[in-house]
Amino acid sequence: MLKYPEQVKVVEVGPRDGLQSEPAAVDTVIKIELINRLSTTGLAVVEAASFVSPAWIPQLADAEQVWAGIERRDNMAYPVLVPNMQGLERALAIGVKQIAVFTAASETFCRKNINCSIDESLTRYAPVIRQAREAGIAVRAYISCVLGCPYEGDVDVNRVVDLSRHFTEAGCYEISLGDTIGTGTALQAREMVANVAEGVPVSQLALHFHDTRGQALANILACLELGVSVVDAAVAGLGGCPYAKGASGNVATEDLVYMLHGMGIRTGVDLEKLIDTGRFITKALARENRSKVGLAGVPEYGSVN
Repeated sequence: MLKYPEQVKVVEVGPRDGLQSEPAAVDTVIKIELINRLSTTGLAVVEAASFVSPAWIPQLADAEQVWAGIERRDNMAYPVLVPNMQGLERALAIGVKQIAVFTAASETFCRKNINCSIDESLTRYAPVIRQAREAGIAVRAYISCVLGCPYEGDVDVNRVVDLSRHFTEAGCYEISLGDTIGTGTALQAREMVANVAEGVPVSQLALHFHDTRGQALANILACLELGVSVVDAAVAGLGGCPYAKGASGNVATEDLVYMLHGMGIRTGVDLEKLIDTGRFITKALARENRSKVGLAGVPEYGSVN
C-alpha cells in the first residue's frame, strides 16, 4: 500500500505569487485584509510580500506598507521574497523573520525573470543567504521551471538536482520546486522529485505546481507518495507569472486542502474559512479590475497575461 504523510504543511503564496500578475493595481488595504483573513484559517505559512524592484513588479511595490498593516500571529510565518542585497536590507529594516530567494532551472527564463544567468543568480544570492542566516533569518529557495520552460521546452533534471543541492548546502531550510508553466504530468513530477531526493532530504522539499493544464493535484498526489509533506498553493487559484506567457494560477489552496482532508491527511486548515477568504479576494479583484482596467481589459478566466 502507498504511504502518504500524516500531515502536510500548506504554504500560502496567494498574497505574493498570486497577486503579482493582476492586470490592475490591487489596493494595499485589500492585500492586508487578504493576509489577515488567511491568518485566521489555520495556515502555518503565508507569504506576505516581495522586495523586488517596483520597476520589475509594480504590483508589489507596497511591500513595506503591507507588512506594517498586517496582524502577524506568533504561531505563523510570513516570509517575503528577496532578489538581492537591497531587498534583504529592506526586509531586515522592518523585522522580517523569513525570506525566500529564487532562480530557475532554465537559462532563458532566469534571464527573463531576474535579468541574469543561473550562475550569476547563485553568486548574487550567496551573500544574501549568508547575511540573512547570520541575522537569524530563515531562508527558503525557489527553483522555477523544474518540469519545463516556456522558452526552452524540456529542462534537464540534473540541473534541478544540482540547484537543489546547492541551496541546501548554502543553508536554505527548504527548496520549493516550481512547475512554473504547469507543463508536468504525474509521472514526470514524481521522477523529478525522486531524482532531487537522492541529493536532498525529502523533508526539505516543497512542491509549487501551477494548474495550467489541470494537472497540479495529480502531480502533487504523485509526489506525496515519495514523502513530500510541504505544498505551496494560492487561495482561489490566484497567480501566473509575468515572464511565462500563458501560465495560469497556482493550484487552489481550497482544492488542495479538500483533497488532503479527504485522504485523512492533516493540514490544520479550516476549509470553510479558507473558502470564505477565496470568495473575498475574487470579489475584491473583480471590483478592482472593473474600476481600474475596465471590463474590456479584464482577462478571461484562466488567462492571466
